[in-house]
Amino acid sequence: MVIVEIPIGPQHPALHEPIMLKVKTDGEEVVEVAVTTGYNHRGIEKLLEKNSWIRGMYIAGRVCGICNAVHTQTYVQGVEKLMGVEPTPRANYIRTMVMELERIHSHMLICAVMAEIVGFDTLFMLMMRDRERVMYLKELITGSRVHADIHVLGGVKRDVDEVRRARILDELRKIEERLKYYKKVYESDYTLIRRLSEVGRISKSDAIRLSVVGPTLRASGVKSDVRFDDPYAAYSEIPFNVEYRDEGDSWARMMVRLDEALESVNIVRYTVEKLPQGPAVPKTIPRAAKPGEVISRVEAPRGELLYHIVSTGGSNPYRVKIRTPSFLNILNTESTYLGHRLADVPVIFASYDPCISCTERVVVVDEKSGRKAYVSLKELARGG
Repeated sequence: MVIVEIPIGPQHPALHEPIMLKVKTDGEEVVEVAVTTGYNHRGIEKLLEKNSWIRGMYIAGRVCGICNAVHTQTYVQGVEKLMGVEPTPRANYIRTMVMELERIHSHMLICAVMAEIVGFDTLFMLMMRDRERVMYLKELITGSRVHADIHVLGGVKRDVDEVRRARILDELRKIEERLKYYKKVYESDYTLIRRLSEVGRISKSDAIRLSVVGPTLRASGVKSDVRFDDPYAAYSEIPFNVEYRDEGDSWARMMVRLDEALESVNIVRYTVEKLPQGPAVPKTIPRAAKPGEVISRVEAPRGELLYHIVSTGGSNPYRVKIRTPSFLNILNTESTYLGHRLADVPVIFASYDPCISCTERVVVVDEKSGRKAYVSLKELARGG
């Protein structure tokens, strides 16, 4: 037996963000995989501690470009608990509307990327084209195509008028039609089924043991969703289904996302049609919090997103700890590559919908003592 180590990354055509998969193979069979991170750390948690509660809303939204609204939601709802602030029902509906649009475009993006990885470039281009309709709606509601920045403490920045509501409903009809078509393609296309079925399978018991979250967990038969289990924003008032499958393979993970995207269309339509009366934009924004701590969590497109926020009083947080879904889904699934072919590695990796920017962590260790060392961001940037 001859073992060969093949580095995939940190820059690789199949990986759209910097991460290293050290893959060891015996011929074409994968016998070991080690995930190496640390190429994209930006010190977001430290930045949150150094800035005010209000600035933190915008910093949290920059953790991830794709799912920025849910990061801001998690941060804002945690800070609102510390401050004793309650957003209005109309604001909660608008927040939910934006987060579900974000879920649709996130799921469409990874389904398009998967098509690209297996060589189905036409499907990639078509899905990215239709994803622009969702980005248009996000811009229509928030004023920004990518970074929503609509959340503020106590509400939202912008209201949704009757003209926008009519446009949203019209575009949703077209988006729903295209999503149903793409679901049919994933269910029937020979190439997609052959490349994804029985690849990277995670059983129900293993999914629980590995602590995977989101569509990765639900594709293994575990019906768990923060929106349903621990409702926030307007989810307690909106009827929706938690989509799940039992196959547990890469194909099932993509199908769960397509089903969820269709369910998100229904949720957005419900929020538009049932939008409560009353104010959505707060007149004033609080600037100081009392001492205390809170754990805030939401269901991001990739799974459970958790913020642990600690306040000692005043205008700045003492500590903000972020645990993202990709942190679990990427680092806990090294064993799922074993026994597959080398060509299956990018497929399995993409099926987890990895977000590297929000996964990165850095630990600085003093080589002499072996203890953790604490340095400033400037020293860290200089290699100190």
